[in-house]
Amino acid sequence: MIKWHGIALRLHPLFVLVMIASIATGRFTEIATLFVIVLWHELGHLLAALHFGWTVKEIKLLPFGGVVEVEEAGTLPAKEEVWVAMAGPAQNALLAGIALLLGHLGWVDHVWVDSFVRANVLIGLFNLLPILPLDGGRILQAWISLQAPYHRTLMWSAKISLAFSALIILASIYPLWNGGLLQLNLLTVGLFLCASNWTYFRNVPFVFLRFLVHRSERAEKHIDRGKLSQPIVIAENRPLAQILKLFMKEQYHLVYVMKRGKIANVVPEKTIIDGFLGRLPSENADLKFFM
Repeated sequence: MIKWHGIALRLHPLFVLVMIASIATGRFTEIATLFVIVLWHELGHLLAALHFGWTVKEIKLLPFGGVVEVEEAGTLPAKEEVWVAMAGPAQNALLAGIALLLGHLGWVDHVWVDSFVRANVLIGLFNLLPILPLDGGRILQAWISLQAPYHRTLMWSAKISLAFSALIILASIYPLWNGGLLQLNLLTVGLFLCASNWTYFRNVPFVFLRFLVHRSERAEKHIDRGKLSQPIVIAENRPLAQILKLFMKEQYHLVYVMKRGKIANVVPEKTIIDGFLGRLPSENADLKFFM
């Protein structure tokens, strides 16, 4: 692990295995080039994240990209998330363009240029697949968060990621049906993404809880700056957990508690969150607590 300005840089065990296998088979040059490409890809994410003022905790490198972990997970504007996600593939396009220019000028070997450009194109396009934690998965999740409540966003992004991960596994074994060879690298990546997203799917409740904790801490800032609220109209006997699952990531909510067809109370979202996080005896408690 390397630390720079409080940001940890780690190699994922899968990357370490790929490096060991490459060295054992005498392909050190290829793995060194891959390392540079992946590191440059992640630096694009890092610079974009720092530009928006994100608190970056860790960068984890994978053979096909990486993951930038930030302190504000779940509370960042969707626009910023999309820009940061696109910054990685943009760096691959930049590297490919520089390599083509150097090859055109005759400064580097054309065989190296072809392989270098191909590697950047593959990594850049692969990262745009709608699978978490790839850039395409993060872009998809940011888009869904603008259309649906955040809990539903987490569930759907995990399910879509699992489906596409399964397609990668099928693509890796498909050549066997036609008498070809198993695509072992693709199979390894597909299995890793499938396992990663299955774990993410099971951990959605914890991810959502972290979102609520950060949201509660920042709710006052919305009020101080002034923000239009989106109402949630719900009956008084609904459990708080169900109400929280209706919260949109980029909206501030006022909850209108209905009783016999009339508004009985209006409760700010922070009060609901604080109650759910520990001020009520049970998460199944309903809105009657606020009446």
